Amino acid sequence: MEINFRPIGIIHSPFSSLENMPIQPTSDASGSGYLEIFPEFIEGINDLEGFSHIYLLYYFHQAGQSILSVTPFLDKQPHGIFATRAPSRPNPIGLSLVKLVRVEENLIYLDRLDVLDGTPLLDIKPYIPAFEDTETIRLGWLEKAGPKMRTTRSDDRFK
Repeated sequence: MEINFRPIGIIHSPFSSLENMPIQPTSDASGSGYLEIFPEFIEGINDLEGFSHIYLLYYFHQAGQSILSVTPFLDKQPHGIFATRAPSRPNPIGLSLVKLVRVEENLIYLDRLDVLDGTPLLDIKPYIPAFEDTETIRLGWLEKAGPKMRTTRSDDRFK
């Protein structure tokens, strides 16, 4: 089976290099940016401005080859790729929950962005807290990372 995706836009951010980027949107280093939605998809963003946060799904266009066991930024031990949010995945799809600031025509302005400038945007979904079950959250190996989650930045390990 072959699966093809067509970008709906481009993500513009202050991050031009993979090194020293924030590793998650909640990082102290995350920044502001915007989505440029392609003309044929503009109708699809109608009513989006009513949401405070949105999920971005995007293609890790600068990720290195797929690796099934990785040492993530927040640990010194290797973990299975599916137990991490590392970019070197069999299907290099990224996910970020970001703050929606405003929508102006085909531009969607954001805050709390952690994505490389020029990244192809695959989809947008509104964040709806009532749809997310947060009562029984476990963080697995990340429980010992603690405050490092907000301050750790990327390096070149996933090129």
